[in-house]
Amino acid sequence: MKKTYKIEVDCANCANLMEDAARKTSGVQEATVNFMTQKMIVEFEEGNEPKAVMENVLKACKKVEPDCEIYL
Repeated sequence: MKKTYKIEVDCANCANLMEDAARKTSGVQEATVNFMTQKMIVEFEEGNEPKAVMENVLKACKKVEPDCEIYL
C-alpha cells in the first residue's frame, strides 16, 4: 500500500535525511520525500498498519529535524 503525506521540512538536505530515516523504519518498504512539493510518499510492507508505522516514521524524522511535521 502506498500513501502520500503532507510534510513541513526546512531544507533539501533535511528532506534527504528524513527520507533515509523513514526508509529505515520497520514496516516501510520505500519512502520518498520531495522538498519542493513538501510531500512524503510511503510504501508500506504487507500486513502493516499505516497509522502505526507513520507514528514511528514521525519519531525517526523528528530526530533529524525536531520541528518537522508530517500530517497523518
